[in-house]
Amino acid sequence: MRYGWTTGACATAATTAAYTALLTGEFPDPVEVLLPKDRRPSFALATESLTAGSASAGVIKDAGDDPDVTHGALIVSTVSAGEPGSGVTFRAGPGVGTVTLPGLPLAVGEPAINPVPRRLMTEAVGRVAAEHGGSGDVVVEISIPDGEELARRTWNPRLGILGGLSVLGTTGVVVPYSCSAWIDSIRRGVDVARALGHEHVAGATGSTSERVVAELYGLPETALLDMGDFAGAVLKYLRRHPVPRLTLAGGFAKFSKLAAGHLDLHSQRSQVDLRLLASLVPESLASSVTEANTALHALQLAQAAGVPIGDRVAERARATALDVLAGAKIEVDVVVIDRAGTIVGRCP
Repeated sequence: MRYGWTTGACATAATTAAYTALLTGEFPDPVEVLLPKDRRPSFALATESLTAGSASAGVIKDAGDDPDVTHGALIVSTVSAGEPGSGVTFRAGPGVGTVTLPGLPLAVGEPAINPVPRRLMTEAVGRVAAEHGGSGDVVVEISIPDGEELARRTWNPRLGILGGLSVLGTTGVVVPYSCSAWIDSIRRGVDVARALGHEHVAGATGSTSERVVAELYGLPETALLDMGDFAGAVLKYLRRHPVPRLTLAGGFAKFSKLAAGHLDLHSQRSQVDLRLLASLVPESLASSVTEANTALHALQLAQAAGVPIGDRVAERARATALDVLAGAKIEVDVVVIDRAGTIVGRCP
């Protein structure tokens, strides 16, 4: 599948072009940038504007074959002269968020331009200054038209990043379906929860299970982790950055996979083991469960027979979680629901 480029890479290209134009009067198009691992891609400019005091350049983000919410977004960098000796100062333009909660790799009040993109842009400014005789003291404002609307489809509001998107990327490259952005959001969610002093967090597989567990324990939004299918990502990060209590909440089918030891619960990467479910019911019911059409069917068969299979799945899922946490001092409980949001199993 076709790779793409991060918002950070696009912002670096736009900044390089804008600062070059500010110093020379001409925009390089295409503009080459230097990314980690000595990658040197070239980017075509979609917009350019030059005034007496600033220059702006825009690059359309191409995320390749990854279903990235920012695919096709315009990333604009406006560069103007800064105070002598100030170096590179970053500002959030329209559509770029501002950090409002602790626990992120940026201070509260800073524009949501992550450390690696900042470094890449700072290095790019330095190279342009050296080539064309500039001071390197500049203000770089990144903006993303429609970024505030797009950000509503990300985890930024929950992480306390308000007003728009984040400028992200550690390598500059978007790997299709790598799920790295989702896992990074899980980690940042843990960081924010810890920084806010939350002693109880919950990882849920979807919106229904998240609602159930939030109501069950009265948890604030900042204590809810967008786990999705990535149970392993939640558990492995919490093993290194523990909180006193973790609740895992999810549907019966997905937690049947966790009960079987799977840490990635996506349907393309793990399957429900009906034989495992059959081992959790009396022998008289086992053959029916083994031949069930779906996990839901197996649940219905067990419920009709008065067998608490949900509790047993929760118990096995909790055991998997404790194995991954490897002795970290975290109290773990599990809540299993059906499609309607009814709790069908808990442990302990």
